[in-house]
This record gives sequence, structure tokens and C-alpha cells, in this order.
Amino acid sequence: MSTRITIDPVTRIEGHLRIDCELAGGRVSKAWASGQMWRGMEVILKGRDPREAWLYTQRICGVCTTVHAIASVRAVENALNMEIPLNAQYIRNIMIAAHAIQDHIVHFYHLSALDWIDVPAALKANPAKSASFAQGISSWHLNSVQELAQTQEKLKKLADSGQFGIFTNGYWGHPAMKLSPEVNLLACTHYLQALEVQRRANMIIAILGAKTPHIQNLAVGGVANPLNNDSPSALSMERLYYVKTLIDELGDFIDNVYLPDVCAIGAFYSDWTEHGAGVTNYLSVPEYPLDSKGTAFDLPGGYIPNGNLAQYRPITGFHDQFFSRGVNESIKHSWYAGDWDRSPWEEETEPHYTDFQEGGKYSWVKAPTFNGAPAQVGPLANVLCLYAAGHAPTRKQTDKALSMIGSLAGKSMGIGALQSTIGRHAARAVRAAVLYETLRKQWQLLIENIGTGDLATFIPPEFPKGEISGVGIHEAPRGVLSHWVVIEDMKIKNYQAVVPSTWNSSPRNAKDQPGPYEASLLGTPVAVADKPLEVLRTIHSFDPCLACAIHMVDRKNREIVRVRAL
Repeated sequence: MSTRITIDPVTRIEGHLRIDCELAGGRVSKAWASGQMWRGMEVILKGRDPREAWLYTQRICGVCTTVHAIASVRAVENALNMEIPLNAQYIRNIMIAAHAIQDHIVHFYHLSALDWIDVPAALKANPAKSASFAQGISSWHLNSVQELAQTQEKLKKLADSGQFGIFTNGYWGHPAMKLSPEVNLLACTHYLQALEVQRRANMIIAILGAKTPHIQNLAVGGVANPLNNDSPSALSMERLYYVKTLIDELGDFIDNVYLPDVCAIGAFYSDWTEHGAGVTNYLSVPEYPLDSKGTAFDLPGGYIPNGNLAQYRPITGFHDQFFSRGVNESIKHSWYAGDWDRSPWEEETEPHYTDFQEGGKYSWVKAPTFNGAPAQVGPLANVLCLYAAGHAPTRKQTDKALSMIGSLAGKSMGIGALQSTIGRHAARAVRAAVLYETLRKQWQLLIENIGTGDLATFIPPEFPKGEISGVGIHEAPRGVLSHWVVIEDMKIKNYQAVVPSTWNSSPRNAKDQPGPYEASLLGTPVAVADKPLEVLRTIHSFDPCLACAIHMVDRKNREIVRVRAL
């Protein structure tokens, strides 16, 4: 006899996601992922000047703002076959690398760690034992007995007040929780420290982008940052060297806190390397361009079918048709009019809501495919593709993480262990470590290029008459992001955004194949049906961003919500 559970909404994500599962024999036998609000950005952009599209698209999400701006300007530049100044590439690269690091830190500590740590159990910990464990795996200067005792005191005050604040409503005491009180205390301490560290990454973006979220310095053709050491209103060496200080602070936290924490939790929950693989076709795109044409990159991209790294095929650049010809989207199970499976350039966006139908339409999310099959995107796909491509920093950080997990768990860990729920967290931490190295490199390249006397940051775009089309790709924190634009006589004729959470949270496609969320849940053990912590663990491991996948708009221009700043 099966049991039906519905989690609606899934919290600690961006947007509105509903997960339905059928349980049989204490395990998930069927699953449905449903996006519960509509994204109408495609309709808003029709008829607008393509140079302004990035200002609108970064409003798709309140978290992933920078990434949509980058993908949007790249789409228009791709349509125009533009080259942009090297300084613009490096400034963009620094911003998006800092954004990705900030996103990864926030995701682990503030959006998903509470699935693995039992906060009230930390009240029983011995701070001295906790500090001893912490100092055995890292040299972080804030792993002292005093710091841990202060965190424990803060937790006690929250508990005694009856208001557990940000830690309210967790599945505390759940049978799937297995960390010792001391490790729980360490994780809670780093949770609070990460709040300050992630702010340092945002400071980098704000310095270069004028503000964050919703940067203001992008332009089709480059960036709006003037380079001038003699002007306090320009981007000067003084500001760039302060950016370097912030970069180094991020690296210290990643190397000595984030990566060791993920490895420790991965070791204690090593049984979770057996759950959550789901779709094992992995898609990633090249990122951090090193030339003005978008043909050379610091991080390669590619495609791995069926989890077989030996079959890795590279995606070489912004103009590689292996990617642009491989992507289609289906609406067979999505709340749009019709039943088609098309390239994003040929899509229509006509909403048609029919209520939740298990065998019919049940989500606002479309179903992307690559070469006719679903694909998983995200840090796991990115790390596996980089590893398969022989990218030296990725191999170094991946091997380091697997060695640390294996040492703590007392068993050997191969790269295949990453294809799992807990493996997605490990891959995200590995990617953060790689991105720190990338961030340092991009900063140095910018400094050296300015030193040659090159101060160019922008080339004005020129639009031809007639119709042109382009696709802008970006390896965003949650995975492959692509914006597809058709331009006619300098006006947007069609615009589509195929975002990471569209790939991962997709409903069944035209062939009725489940999307990555749905496939990853199959076989997952659920100890307590009305407390489905195990389901949340796997879903949160993808870092869902449903606002990106299906952004809401009122077509009658009525006020939806008013926010008051106090």
C-alpha cells in the first residue's frame, strides 16, 4: 500500500516549489516536481530595445540577479558577433566568480545545512571537544573554545526565550540526524560566521557593479566602469587592491571552513553517497573568457552522458553549435498552450493553467532536453566536466576533498561518490575552492592588462536591419544558464531564458522521462512520512531557484506586493 505526501511549499529556496511523492515500503516510488508560479518575463521583453534586456532579466530573481544580466548581454553580443574589451571580460569575470562563491556559501550554511545538523543537540556539546575536533581538520583562527562557547550561549538564550529564531521549525531529533553534539555545535558556529563572510563577496560585486543585487555597470559591448587612477569616481588601483583583500578573505574561509565542513558532514553521512543520483547526463558550459571573442576560457565546459566521464565531449565556446543545436524545451506537462518540443528560439509563451494533473500538465516549468534527453546541471555537472577535461585546479581540489572524506569516514571514496545527494554538496564546495583560484587569476589578469596601458572597457554595438538571433551562456552557481534572443530591426522579437532550475526541476518531458529532481528522489528512504526530511535533503542539494524558472507578473499591471523600507 502506497502513501502520498505533498510538500508545498518547499522552503529555504527562492520561489514556490511543490514536491509530490508516493511512498511504497518506506521509499519514494514516484515523484513530481511542480513550479507553482508563472514567469512572464518573455512577454515583457517583446518589442523592447535589446540593449536594455539585461536590466529587465536580472529582475527574474532576487538572488541570481548578476547571472541573468551577464547571460542577457552575452546573448545580444552573440547575435551581433561582437568582440568586447579584455578589461570588460575580466571585470565581468571577477563579479560573477564572487557572486558564485557568495551563493555557494549561503546555500550550504543557510539554505541546506539545517537538513543535516540538529541545532538543539548543540546545546549538549562540550565546547572544548568541539574545538579539538575542529582544529584537527582545519587551521581556521575562529575555531577556538571561546568562539564555540559563545555560539552555544547564543543558542541557549534563544531556546530559553521560547523563540528559536532562524532555527525554528526544523526536524530536530529526526531519526535521520546522526551528528554528535560537538559537530552540531561546530556547524552552528560556522553558520553564524558565514553570514559575515558571504557579505565580503557581495562587497566585491558592489564595488565593481555599483550595487548588488541588480548591478548597474553592464552594457552590450562591455562594462560602464571607467579606469582612471586620478578620479575618485572611477575604478582605480586603490579600489582594485581592496577587492584583492576581500578575495583573500574569501579564500581563507573556503579553504579552512567551508571545504572541511562539507567533507566532515559528507563523512558522517557517507551512506548518502548511495542516494539521489537521478539523471546522470551532465551538462556544463565554458566560463571565464580569456579573450575578446569568447573562444578561450579559464574553465572548460562540456557534456557527459550516462555518468561516464570517458565519454565527455567539450563545448568549446560561445558560438559552439553543439550546445545551441542540442537544447530543446517541451511543454507536454507544462501549463502552456499546446504540446510542442522546440528550440528556445522558436518557442511561444502562452500560459494555459489546467490545475495539477499527474498524467497531464502539472507545472509552470518547461522541460529542457539536451540531444533529446534530460540533463542535470549545477556544481556537480560542472566539477565532473572539469575533472573529465583534465582541469588541474579541479582535479586537485576534488582529490583533496575525496581524500578528506575518506579519511574521516574510514573508507575509500572515488569520484563516483559525487553522483549523489551528499556529493552535490561536496562538488559545490570543490567548485568554490576552484572559483577562488579563478578569482585571483582574473584579478591579476585585469591588473596586468591595465599595466600595458589598455584602459578600454566598452565598444558601442551596431545593429543591422533584418532578423538576427543569439544565445548567451553562463555557468551560473546553480548550473547552465542560457538566454535566447531573436532581434528584428533593433527590437526584441522573441526572448527565452532556459535557467538551471528549469533543467533540474523540470516535469516529465515529451518522452515522459522524469526531470532531475523527480528522478533523484526515486528509491529515497523516508523514515517518517509526515516529516520527509530525506526528500528535502535531496531537493535542497540542487539549490532550487524557482523564481528563475517561472517568474511571476500581473499582466493587468495591478500591484502585487508593496515593500516598505524602515
